[in-house]
Order: sequence, then structure tokens, then C-alpha cells
Amino acid sequence: MYNENEEDRLRAIIWREGALELLDQRLLPNEVCYRRLSTSAEVVRSISDMVVRGAPAIGITAAYGVVLAAESRYSETPDRWRELINEDIEMLAKSRPTAINLHWALQRMKQVIAMPTGNPVGRLLKEAITIHKEDIISNKCMGRLGAALLGQRSSVLTHCNAGALATGGYGTALGVIRAGHTSGLIEQVYVGETRPWLQGTKLTLWELVQYGIPVKLIVDAAAGALMRMNMIRWVIVGADRVAANGDVANKIGTYYLAVAARYHGIGFMVVAPTSTFDMHSNTGTNIPIEQRSKDELFTLGYQIVAGAGAWNPYFDVTPAELVSVLVTEQGAISAPNSEKIAILMNEKILISNLTDPVSKPVP
Repeated sequence: MYNENEEDRLRAIIWREGALELLDQRLLPNEVCYRRLSTSAEVVRSISDMVVRGAPAIGITAAYGVVLAAESRYSETPDRWRELINEDIEMLAKSRPTAINLHWALQRMKQVIAMPTGNPVGRLLKEAITIHKEDIISNKCMGRLGAALLGQRSSVLTHCNAGALATGGYGTALGVIRAGHTSGLIEQVYVGETRPWLQGTKLTLWELVQYGIPVKLIVDAAAGALMRMNMIRWVIVGADRVAANGDVANKIGTYYLAVAARYHGIGFMVVAPTSTFDMHSNTGTNIPIEQRSKDELFTLGYQIVAGAGAWNPYFDVTPAELVSVLVTEQGAISAPNSEKIAILMNEKILISNLTDPVSKPVP
């Protein structure tokens, strides 16, 4: 069984006794409820319906979904399982279009599927667990790297949720915040509510309270005023996809924060593992942006508050020139661009034997 990072009480993803258990994040903070999934179809629905969210967590969940698919296909049709499992993988790939970690994880599972014949379940489960563990290792590494760049003790702002709930454990943006708070460099965290799903309110606020980190909630529109009053030195966010030139797709509202941060002379830090990089997308214009139902905008607390036409993109793209520093498990890139990212990816040191990766600074 692999179910937790020993240092993290918050676990969004648990593999236990042959099934996948997901913390239903739609119910937080009022209820802690795990959904037990035994089929890949259930995994697809859970990803699409936002039971689990956050690019790294989606990728890990999809990897376990492949294990469930293989178990079913091999037991039913052992002579055709490899052919039939492609249907399951295709459905998993379509569950969320923007998070590139999903496709990255599925590609790793496909490589295992291509191995010699025989029951694939054990090999696939080992790979899914490895992906899960590697994510936690990467997060801790990024936490240390990002915290080291914060400079003097100050307050920061974060958007959406990029913590243990959105990853295998520990967190990306919140990993930096956790490490920064532990080292005494972060005194206060401000969290935007993150409409329309309120991940900042329901998830990040709750998560930081669990860690005992001082946190205050603001409405999304208050971020500019917060900056104008010199109340923060950094905006720290995660990413769902990073293009080859450093453009960043993240939760809607991130671009606005980057523009405001640049105007006010505030650092803008993106924290994302290299599994989030899409080297096939030259710029952010090539990144597919998920459009969701207008009904999400017209409800608040499950109450209908309006009704009309709506435009509801779930992500926006922040140009690389607005990013002060891009932190990965392999190194931190200041003022990211195509050349620097190519260097980082070409020199990438693959994690082996689940040891801490060596990080190289990219100036």
C-alpha cells in the first residue's frame, strides 16, 4: 500500500487494497470524504467532475486509473488486454484538456504497457506508485529552491490551490510557502478566493490553517489594492502547463495578478515540476484552454444567483515576460525564455531510485 507522505497529514490520493481512494475536494472544508474507485471509468468521472484537481494530482490519479483498467481488461480478455486498454487511456486523456501532467503520466504508463507479455498489473502499479513518490520528492525540492529566493521576511499572495491537495503531497506553490514559513521568511499569506469554484477559500485557506501558517482570505478583486499598499513582496502560484517559451497556463485570474505584480514591482514566482512543461507548445497560444459550464458562474453555495449568457474559461495564459522566476525540481529560472528552458530540459537529471534530484540554477 502507498498512501501518504509521512510528513503530510493531507492526502488527496490513496492507493489501498486494490482500489483508488480520492479525497472529494468539492466537499471541503465542511466534510472530509474519500471516494473509493475500482474502475477507470470512475476515475475519468472523478477527474472531470473535480473530485480531484491540480495538474500533478490529476496525472497521478490517471496513472492509478490505468492500473484499474489493466486489472479489468487482463482478467476479462488476457489475449486482447493491450488492444482494449487503449480505449480506457483515451478516455482518461480526455478527462481534463489543459493539465499536461495527465498526458505525461499516461505516456509513462504506455511505456510499461509496451513491455513483454504477461500480467501487467504489478508493473503498472509499481510505475504509478513511482510517479506518486517522485512528485512528493520534486515538491520538497521546489519548496527549498523557491524559499531560498524569497529574500527578506515578508508576506505573499497565492491564487487557487497548489498545495498537498493538488499534488502527490507537500505542494508546489504552497510547498514554497511552507518552506518559507518554516525558515522564517514568510510572515503572512494572503489567499484569493478563486471564483467560481472557490479553491482559494475552500482548499488553500483550509490547508494553510492545518499547517499553522498565518493566512488571510481576500476577494479576488482586492489583490491590486493589496499590492498598491505594499502589503506583499511576492505572488506565488503553480501551473497546469508551461509552454516551451515559458508562457504559463494556470487558473483563471493568474494573468491579471502577473500584470498587477509587474506594475507594482512585486515578484511573480511560478512553481511547477518539469512534468508540467509542454515542449511541443512553442508558446502559450498553443495551449488548449478548458471551457466549463456557464452554470458554475451562476451559482454560489449551490444557490442560483443569476442567469444569462456567460464566458467561463478555466485557465488563462501568463506571458513568460511577466514571470520573475520559474521554479522546477531541476532548477530555478529567472526571467524564463525558450533558450533557458531548453537548457534546463536538455540537462534534466531523471530521478532514479527515488533519491532527491540534483538541482542546477539557470541564471
